[in-house]
Amino acid sequence: MASQETGKAAALTNVLNFRDVGSFVNNCNAGSAPKLKPQRLFRSARPDEASSADKNFVANVVGIKTIIDLRSDTEHIMAAKKHQQADKVSTPTSRDPAAGVPKIPGLKYEEINLNGKGFERSLVWRLKYISLARLIYNMALGYRTEGIAILGREVMQPRGLIGLGRDTLDYCGPEVKKVFDVLSDETAYPVLVHCTQGKDRTGITVMLALMLCDVSIDAISSDYVLSESELEPEKEERMKEIRSIGLDESFARCPPDFCPQIKEYLGAKYGGVREYMAGIGVSPEQQEQIRSILLA
Repeated sequence: MASQETGKAAALTNVLNFRDVGSFVNNCNAGSAPKLKPQRLFRSARPDEASSADKNFVANVVGIKTIIDLRSDTEHIMAAKKHQQADKVSTPTSRDPAAGVPKIPGLKYEEINLNGKGFERSLVWRLKYISLARLIYNMALGYRTEGIAILGREVMQPRGLIGLGRDTLDYCGPEVKKVFDVLSDETAYPVLVHCTQGKDRTGITVMLALMLCDVSIDAISSDYVLSESELEPEKEERMKEIRSIGLDESFARCPPDFCPQIKEYLGAKYGGVREYMAGIGVSPEQQEQIRSILLA
């Protein structure tokens, strides 16, 4: 593991892909490039298996106050079952799918399914009729993973990570706004953003925040592609999950052109990040507040 100067924390043992975004970006940038405040915005993969030492580091050494969890209900259910099987405990009966997912005591959790209902509908609309019928049948019987695998094979795989990134911009405006409502609240910081891998949904979120701060696309891309090597230690285990929902190894990678392509799409369709944010309800005042929180 690299030193804190690169924004990566050597102190964590059971949480992958953890880093201080500000420190990492500052290390990438040179000269007159915008500088970010360190110890403000962090990113990681799921912290579900955090050790006692990891939890102490996150809560007391780094001082994280808020964790933004971008995962879906299905991912929370799978994570809760994994925890239940590993620790041989009963998952609490609750209508909240995240109720059985381990949490770090004392921190505020914002559970925002970034790829929510609008995104899900956009995928379902692309299915052929027979596949839609199979999806409904599986979901009705409680076979969530099997149902999602239909979407994975027939829609998500052909669209690829970049296509799905564009879909996130197009169909996840309400959820992106919820995330940025949190990020515009100075009392929430330091903030940790994560999904399952801390790679794509987390990557889109961090990318939008960094673009608001006029960070170069090269530095943003460097932060994004770092996730591929950071996640390598559990790649074999991740591939089991990825394959279970009908996807291939490309979904474990970080395409080098992901961030430039998303930026280009953002500009061509929406006029840029500020216009996109305003269009989904993140006010100019909130955007400036985020800049003031993150920029040195």
